[in-house]
Amino acid sequence: MGNEKVAKQTIVVKLGTSVLTAGQASLNTAQMVELVRQCAQLKQAGHQVVVVTSGAVAAGRAALGKPCGHSLVEKQMLAAIGQGQLIHLWQNLFALYGITVAQMLLTRADVEDRSRYLTARDTLTQLLAFDVVPIINENDAVATAEIKVGDNDNLSAMVAILANADKLLLLTDQAGLFTADPRSNPDAALINEVHCITDELKSLAGGSGTALGTGGMATKLQAADIATRAGVEVLIARGSTPNIIAEALSGKAPSTTFVCFKAPVDGRKRWLLAGPKSSGRITCDEGAVTALCDKGASLLAKGIVALSGEFAVGDLVSLCDVNGREFAKGLCRFNHQELEQLKGVHSREFAALLGYIPSNVVLHRDDMVLLGNEAADKPYKTQKIS
Repeated sequence: MGNEKVAKQTIVVKLGTSVLTAGQASLNTAQMVELVRQCAQLKQAGHQVVVVTSGAVAAGRAALGKPCGHSLVEKQMLAAIGQGQLIHLWQNLFALYGITVAQMLLTRADVEDRSRYLTARDTLTQLLAFDVVPIINENDAVATAEIKVGDNDNLSAMVAILANADKLLLLTDQAGLFTADPRSNPDAALINEVHCITDELKSLAGGSGTALGTGGMATKLQAADIATRAGVEVLIARGSTPNIIAEALSGKAPSTTFVCFKAPVDGRKRWLLAGPKSSGRITCDEGAVTALCDKGASLLAKGIVALSGEFAVGDLVSLCDVNGREFAKGLCRFNHQELEQLKGVHSREFAALLGYIPSNVVLHRDDMVLLGNEAADKPYKTQKIS
């Protein structure tokens, strides 16, 4: 990290399959040794390190020695074989530097449920307090489609929130997000700083990643959107660049930095950002949007113009304006059937319509997190790299 003084931080390092395999079919031990050396360097500088690792399926495929893994059940089988192989390799490599590691396997259910989320957070906090490096992966061997996070980019954003991290470093096979595909367009410029994730940026991110992995730039943008709203700075960088962790964190290597939101987010609202999936969608009129975003108000039924989806009391729902822009999400105090009767209605009419009054507000301010509309003059900056 050099001789300059650096504030002690908690840094989550996400290692994609393409990085761990160096583009091959199996794990590249030499590459992993180098990444461990860099993580050890971070720890020697006083930082706390969390590793979110891919590679269980690749490790399982190599151990089995047979070409398979096309179906979900085969991938789950390979993950079951490879997970032990993967953590054993990480243990041995970190042990070279006298560092103890611990395995944590998570699914979406672990962060959607508030109690399990707090348990995972407390475990992670305790591991870091004892100077242990948590090695985290999705529990692919048992995760069904309904409970899978789906990719380790989004998982790493959730982990960054769990760990109350300062920075999330997503290492991949590209130097960052470009204005076009740099492999086919010589005029492609690296987007080196992002202040606002716009629809244009999402279109630039494209689709899925390599055949070896499940994530592409699109999932990295999703991860950056989640993490930055919780106050975590996010960087995307090429994992094969020499000394990339230190170089990216110090701003010396080509990378894309997503600037985090300055507004503080408390623990409960960080959980809303990290875990639950939205069950429904509520469209609010202009007055309600202004009251929620600018005046710190709760959502009243009178400000609702439409809703979609099915949801129960306590489910997470998305709030959108009349143009379809999502600006908040929170825990609803009514189910969709009740709310269908109450939209546009004053709270004093609830008893007449329902026969009871569950709540005077639809979403309370304390159960809601604003997503903002940081439409910066220049949402991102670019640079040409050789």
